[in-house]
Amino acid sequence: MTPLLWGIAAFMGLQFAIGVWVSRRVATEDDYLVAGRRMGPVLVTGSIFATWFGAETILGGAGSAHARGVSIASTEPFAYGLCIVLAGLVFAGPIWRRRLTTLADLYRQRYSPLVERVAAVVLIPSSLLWAAAQIRAFGQVLVVSGASVELELALAIACGLVILYTAVGGLLADAATDVFQGILLTIGLLLLLGAVVSANKGLGATVDVVMRADRIHLLPRDGVLGWATLEAWAIPVLGSVTATELLSRMIGARSASVARNSAYGAGAAYIVVGSVAMMIGLAGGGLAGEIGDAEQVVPTVARMLLAPWAYVVFAGGFIAAILSTVDSTLLVSAGLLSHNLVIPALGTVDERVKVGINRSAVALFGVAAYLIARRAEGVSAIVELASAFGSAGILVTVSFGLFTQFGGAAAALATIVMGVASFVGASVLGAATPFLISLAASVTTYVAAAVLERSGRLSRAVGTPR
Repeated sequence: MTPLLWGIAAFMGLQFAIGVWVSRRVATEDDYLVAGRRMGPVLVTGSIFATWFGAETILGGAGSAHARGVSIASTEPFAYGLCIVLAGLVFAGPIWRRRLTTLADLYRQRYSPLVERVAAVVLIPSSLLWAAAQIRAFGQVLVVSGASVELELALAIACGLVILYTAVGGLLADAATDVFQGILLTIGLLLLLGAVVSANKGLGATVDVVMRADRIHLLPRDGVLGWATLEAWAIPVLGSVTATELLSRMIGARSASVARNSAYGAGAAYIVVGSVAMMIGLAGGGLAGEIGDAEQVVPTVARMLLAPWAYVVFAGGFIAAILSTVDSTLLVSAGLLSHNLVIPALGTVDERVKVGINRSAVALFGVAAYLIARRAEGVSAIVELASAFGSAGILVTVSFGLFTQFGGAAAALATIVMGVASFVGASVLGAATPFLISLAASVTTYVAAAVLERSGRLSRAVGTPR
């Protein structure tokens, strides 16, 4: 058994122990899904940062910097960091004051139970795709490390363990492990950056390497700033600002101010630590020689430069980034299925039964995400799809629902359906900006449908808030 495998085993064992310990405090569905709404700033900030800082930031962000350099068209880590700050500024307070359990609850409160169920169905695939992207990245870093047969077994065991500790402990276990994972991730990246600087003969020489290679420039290399650049920024900022994984941490905070300020802190941390990964891609790629897949630049450089003990720490940090996102997405998708679809259909009020259903849903979606990951091709592409799929309709309906009384259930239902249909249609037709098209279609649909509702020309028969 290699040192890396021993490190993974110890890391996963600690994660599972935390989940079991925290599970003693889980008595109700609220305890399980939103940690009883008692999380403080350390847990909320750490959990948002670790959840958001997934494999695509390390692999995709650094890979893009290595292949294309950094310009205004670069979205990692700036766009996703801005997304977290924007969510705290605009949505944290209003969402927290609604006393929700899942984001789909807002649709029941503001629109109708039918819209709640449709919203849950649309939100679930995005979380599943995001989880699949992280599992796929886990496989990539293990392949680079060398012992493929043993490590494939380690991958299967690790996926099983993350399902177990998430199923056992819920959001509180998720947040507690996220803080530890975020610290380990930061240490691992700093170790690797230090090794890159040392290999380049110091910080000044490292900066010279980057500047001589003309890796940093204001405009993209083709010199064009157009709709494609706007689309590239709109997907992470607007497509993710109402993501359930982000808002669920704010819902679990003990106050609106904790939710808001934690988002600011997590967004700043995301940009700073993400810039470390980006710098490794800029300055470390030349040390690794020719790399077939740009997304492999960070694990390749780590394997080449780090001592065995340091590589174990780096791999642990990388795996932490992956698992902190996987457990969050599994918990969110399970909550949407159980809390908003299964439990209302069964009509159960027994809290133990509710918690059991949620745990079963975590296991179900864990297996589904693993199967999706086995067929996936690229980490960044999956994450982009997860951020864009149906999110335009969700953003529009959440915004109108939280801040206005304009529009009812019919408008919301039409907008959610249009958001999905327009994005899928634009993507199939090869449009350059499918997300922006779906966003424009969603806004137009909501406003038009709301006007028709007011005039009585559009039926309100799709239900009323409960």
